[in-house]
Amino acid sequence: MTRMDLLLIAPELWVLTMTCVILFVDLYIKEERRGIIHLLGMITLIFAAIMTLRGDYRAAGEASALAFNGAFIRDQMGDMLKLFSYVVLAMVFVYAKFCLRQFRMFRADFYTLALEALLGIMLLISANSLIMVYLGLELLALSSYALVAFDRDSKRGSEAAMKYFVLGSMASGMLLYGMSMIYGATGTMDLQGIADAIRTNGSDDIMLVFGLVFLVVGLAFKLGAAPFHMWVPDVYHGAPVAITLFISSVPKMAAFAMAIRLLQTGLGDLQGDWSQMLSVLAVLSIVLGNLAAIAQTNIKRMLAYSTISHMGFVLLGLLPGNAEGYGAAMFYVIVYALMSAAAFGMVILLSARGVEAENLDDFKGLNQRNPWYAAIMAMVMFSMAGVPVFVGFFAKWLVIKAALDAGLMWLAIIAVVFSVVGAFYYIRVFKLMYFDEPVSESPIEAPVDFRAVISLNGIIMLGLGIFSSSLIQICMSSFVA
Repeated sequence: MTRMDLLLIAPELWVLTMTCVILFVDLYIKEERRGIIHLLGMITLIFAAIMTLRGDYRAAGEASALAFNGAFIRDQMGDMLKLFSYVVLAMVFVYAKFCLRQFRMFRADFYTLALEALLGIMLLISANSLIMVYLGLELLALSSYALVAFDRDSKRGSEAAMKYFVLGSMASGMLLYGMSMIYGATGTMDLQGIADAIRTNGSDDIMLVFGLVFLVVGLAFKLGAAPFHMWVPDVYHGAPVAITLFISSVPKMAAFAMAIRLLQTGLGDLQGDWSQMLSVLAVLSIVLGNLAAIAQTNIKRMLAYSTISHMGFVLLGLLPGNAEGYGAAMFYVIVYALMSAAAFGMVILLSARGVEAENLDDFKGLNQRNPWYAAIMAMVMFSMAGVPVFVGFFAKWLVIKAALDAGLMWLAIIAVVFSVVGAFYYIRVFKLMYFDEPVSESPIEAPVDFRAVISLNGIIMLGLGIFSSSLIQICMSSFVA
């Protein structure tokens, strides 16, 4: 271990240290002073962002830097995904603080588990070996299982956590089995070493192909792509809305990074094989996700099926196997995390007196109750639907363009058609807010920080759409050799 190794992994070490500090501090503070825990959580994210931005390797003119004998990598893609993970998690903390206090669940457990999950996300994003991938994945997964069961008195939450744990364990097992087969075929755990071995020995090894199949199955589960999506609606519905908010946003960036590290870095020469599998997953996700969402009356389940369709679009960007497609998929997953945070933030805002606003009818007449919050939700729904000007449109346009440029015309047509189909259930929320009578006349109240962050989150849907070129350029440049 060298000094440079420690500098490169400094953000991860900081998050780990602060997680332990928060756990320790919670033992010595009274319940009414637990706001200190929230403050420590936000400080953790702020300093982690500063450490990530520092990037000593960039000052030396390097595009990337390796640590711990090549198991850990710092590069532009990883740093960008980490920075947006901090931003989205900061939003989650603000929204969740208000929600957890309403439901009398404001405990340090949420912050420690969320930061442990963030540590797993950061390790996944910077993984450069199969061991590091699995370490980050399990740290994220185990924290997520505990978060889903956060409400100890909820039978629905406990059931969702058990389903998530059982299915997640199966997926992790398949992923590990695939990794072991790839190791057996190549003789190395290092992703670049795997790529070199495939280039030298060829890609006809049957063990290598079987390992790839198991690897893609594990990836599809972590992304929530059909037909490995069974856990998504139940977990989104069963978990407390503050936990659903977290699970639906930040971990998606980790799943994308895992796909890039494994498929592009390690198995890039098998692109002809894995792109066929991803094309099936993408089509099934886009079709099933959009069709199933139409039938939902519960907004958490509607957004769960919406997530499945959005992950299909992310896979669409990966299919071409080139820098343009990877950059488009990266832009899409960042935008989706911001959209999902805003959508579930609005669900939290409308929840009151210990009752979640999880039914679509709870959004009826929102414009009459508070025009500004209705406008925020409208911007989020239009962005998710891919309406022009909003950032979601540019995200969908980029991945569809990447598919077209790669000659995948049939996939692009399916994506466009089901984008139109999916617009129905998003516009339905708009109709309920603006054209139906409200079911409640009670005022919508929230702390100042919540109101400020949800407003900013909604405005980002429009602002990032108008001024998206810089972020798109950064995402694209992350994959230029």
